Parts: sequence; C-alpha cells; structure tokens
Amino acid sequence: MAGKSGRSINNVPENPVKKMIFSWEGILVLLLIAINIFCSIFSEFYNLSSLLRQMPVYLAEVFLMLGMAFILVMGEIDISVGSIVCLSATLACLVSNAGVPFPAVFLIALLVGTCCGIVNALILTNFQELPPMIVTLSTQIIFRGIAEIVLGSGGSVSVTNTDGFRAIAGKVGQVPYILFLVLILAVIFAVILGKSTFGRSVYAIGTNRLTAYYSGINVQRVRFIIYTVMGTLCGLCAMFLISNSYGANTTTGENFEMDAIAMAVFGGIMSTGGKGNIAGGVISAIIIVCLRVGLGQRNVNAQVILLIIGLLLICTVGLPNLIKNARQSLKKS
Repeated sequence: MAGKSGRSINNVPENPVKKMIFSWEGILVLLLIAINIFCSIFSEFYNLSSLLRQMPVYLAEVFLMLGMAFILVMGEIDISVGSIVCLSATLACLVSNAGVPFPAVFLIALLVGTCCGIVNALILTNFQELPPMIVTLSTQIIFRGIAEIVLGSGGSVSVTNTDGFRAIAGKVGQVPYILFLVLILAVIFAVILGKSTFGRSVYAIGTNRLTAYYSGINVQRVRFIIYTVMGTLCGLCAMFLISNSYGANTTTGENFEMDAIAMAVFGGIMSTGGKGNIAGGVISAIIIVCLRVGLGQRNVNAQVILLIIGLLLICTVGLPNLIKNARQSLKKS
C-alpha cells in the first residue's frame, strides 16, 4: 500500500512461531528440555518414574510461588512465608497429636497461615509508609519465634497418626496428588492474574500505584487480599511438607521465601512490578525441581545446587537483552 509520501508500506505480521520461541516462556521450555537431557546423562537413575517419585518433596514450594507471583507483579515482596510455613506445620502437628480429626487439622493449618497473612496485610495496609520488606522481615522473625517457643527445647515434633498425611501424599498411578493440585491452582491463578479485573488491577498497581489509585482501584483492598491468600498458601504448603516428613522443627520452611522468589523471577516476573505471568513461574519451578532431583540422585551437595540455581537467576538478568537483539536481527533479515 502506498502512502501520501509515495512510499510503500508493508504490513507484515510477526511470525507466530518465532514469537513463541523467542518469548520468555519459549526459552524456558527449551531450557527445561535441555535440563532433562542433561540430568538423564548425568544420572543413570534419572527418568520420569524417579522424577515423579521424588518431586513431591519440592513441589510444596510451588504453592508459595503462586502467591509470590502476585506480590512481585504488584511491586512488593513477602519474606515471611517460610516462617508462616514453619508455624502452620508446627501447630498442625500438635493438634494432630491431640487427637483432632485430620480434616480439622488441615483446616487449622490453613487458618493459621491465613491469620499470619492477615497480620501482614493489616500492618501494610494501615501503615502504608512502611516498606513491605521491613514489615515481612519483622513478622518473619516473630512467626518463627512463636514456632520455636511452642516447640520448646526439643525443637521438633513428629505426628503420631500419619493416616491423613499419607492420604494426601497418595498417587494416581505414578503421578502424586500434589502435582494435580499444583497444576489446578496454577491454572486458576493464571486466569485470575491474566484475564480478570482483579488481575488487571494487580498489574496496574505494580506499574504505577498512584495512577492505579486515581483510576479508581482500591489499592489497599487488593494488597490485603493478596497477602491474606499468600498466608493461606503457606498453610497448604505446610500440610504437604508434613505429608513427606511426618513432623516439623525449627528449620521447617527455612529459605522457602528465597526459593519462591527465585522461581517467580526466573519465570520472567519482574521484581519491580507490572510484568510477568504464572506460566513462566510454573515452568521455571519445574526446571528447578528437575535440577534438584537429577543432581540430588548423584549426591551433589545442596549448596552446589543452590549455586547453580543462583547462576541461572543471574543469566535471567542478561538474557532478555540477548532475546531483544535476536528479535531485531530477525526483523532486519
């Protein structure tokens, strides 16, 4: 088509295959394939069966990533989640040993986590001048301190009746229940964040909170809901942790906040807010789980595994620029 200047203007749509491959999620899928090939070569025991058998130990942390994704998109952070998991697991074990039926134990764990989330939410929404990092650092210390007081000098508690916990740790064939639950919740959270009015409000707050406020968004209500739900997810995480260890101690949930943040950021969710999606976070979480299982089968030191994950995170900082340059080169060609 020729414009008024006489120059020809071609409307050439972007190749959808190239767009998919060079999207962040596409890169992560390719990396997931590469990681699985590497693990299968590195460990003779690594296969789908062994992966499904060992992944429940790590999948509980993915629940935290789902909530952390909303918080990071909102441009904030919550570093108290590991301590909330610890407190929820501790109290769940104690009430289970007191003879409380398992369904009630499950609800109590969720309730404890939710109440902790509400504490964070109340402080942050009523004292808006306080930075979320400082507030959640304080509650991190408080929640774990309460758990340590409850546990006493022994520092640990084991459940005497494991029937209910064994039930939620069950499998359909070789696929653990927790994997189904993670995928179901991931779809729900992805739809809420990407397709709903609430999700658009979260992105708006993360992009520019003041503009979101003057656009009619109830910023503090959105923040309150997200931090509360984050607490509930911590309670859910605690129950599945107990289903693997049949107990809790003062180190339960330690560094889980860092793992959740790592999964989300590695999945393309910007810590500065306003950008990212659940799909990338889920793929990155699976990558990290595969790495931990594959390297763990060869008795690689846990600190070395953390080092490798850290290096992957560093790569995520520079990779977007490489992708941008590759796209520009493809357009020129």
